[in-house]
Amino acid sequence: MEQRYATSPDQVPGLDTAGLRSRYLVPDLFVAGEVRSVLTHHDRMVLAGAVPTDAPLDLVGAPEIRSEQFFARREAGIVNVGGPGTITVDGTTYDAGHGSCLYVGRGAEKVTFASTDAAGEAGPARFYVASAPAHTSYPTTFVAAGEGTVRELGDPLTSNRRTLTQYIHENGVRSCQVVMGVTQLHPGSMWNTMPAHTHDRRTEAYLYFDLPADARVVHLMGLPDETRHLLVGNEEAVISPSWSVHSGVGTASYSFVWAMAGENQAFDDMDGHPITDMR
Repeated sequence: MEQRYATSPDQVPGLDTAGLRSRYLVPDLFVAGEVRSVLTHHDRMVLAGAVPTDAPLDLVGAPEIRSEQFFARREAGIVNVGGPGTITVDGTTYDAGHGSCLYVGRGAEKVTFASTDAAGEAGPARFYVASAPAHTSYPTTFVAAGEGTVRELGDPLTSNRRTLTQYIHENGVRSCQVVMGVTQLHPGSMWNTMPAHTHDRRTEAYLYFDLPADARVVHLMGLPDETRHLLVGNEEAVISPSWSVHSGVGTASYSFVWAMAGENQAFDDMDGHPITDMR
């Protein structure tokens, strides 16, 4: 488990491209036959990727979280961004297709990932995990792709028509603090969020997926009056501290998983920053 310490906004102006990427970009989460993870001290979120191929993979604890069992004091949302697979939680198996979501509550003892068609046309499942500390337990709950709370947002005239599906949130699958969903851009739309915003009470992470290999998302970050950008490829994640805006535009259509942890779960608790005011 890679560990990254929290950062403050006054560090950003002095960082070069490599410095920005090393602190906020999370590449190489998805490696065949492995579970890889990054712990950020921003709200102590853990981002992980699991790609089971010829054998199942277990999600286990690590010294960085001082726990032999990953879920001893944590909860997580899991989205499959690859081929079909299964997630088994303490003996109960869930069939997880592309874009589906599983919430796993605190206290789960054994969580195992497997692929259904690892060697076939669909390829292996690619499970993305976003986890945060939890003070109590909520039941493990599965939601199939597109079956959460669906919001149609944006306008094709501003190139940000998108379908936002909330899975784990205050009016959906219950959790202590993890909030998670998937946003899919409509054909011809490239902006994922506009206006850009911050929410000073939560850390957010974006995982971009279904992006062509030769395409990139230009992800805006930093203070609204001191923005920087990251060029992000398919299945790469961005850590967005509470003080940072997060918005992006792609060179092709794409989807992304958004996940948050922090003081509250209110979807609309955000501070918008019109593009005309940003620098």
